[in-house]
Amino acid sequence: MRPVTVLALLALVALFLAGAADAKPSGAESRRGAAFVSKQEGSEVVRRLRRYLDSWDSWLGAPAPYPDPLELKREVCELNPHCDELADHIGFRDAYQRFYGTV
Repeated sequence: MRPVTVLALLALVALFLAGAADAKPSGAESRRGAAFVSKQEGSEVVRRLRRYLDSWDSWLGAPAPYPDPLELKREVCELNPHCDELADHIGFRDAYQRFYGTV
C-alpha cells in the first residue's frame, strides 16, 4: 500500500513541476530585456524613493543634511602628509592655516 501512495504522490509532483515549467511568464518577466528599465521608469523610482525619504525626515523632525564647507579643504590637507600629520596634533584648522593660509 505504501509504494502505491508514494508513486501517486511522485506522479502528482512531476505533473505539477511540468505544468509550472510550461507556463509562460507574465508581467514584467515577459518583457524583453527585463533586467533593464527605461530612463523614465528609473527616474520615477528614484523620485518615489526621494519623496519617501523626505517625508520620513520631516516626520522625524530632523533637519536636512547640508554639505560641510570645509570638506574640500580637509581633503587637500589629507593629501599632504605633513599637513595631515600636523592636523592630528594641533587640529585641522590650524594645520591648514599654517600650510595654505587662511581657512
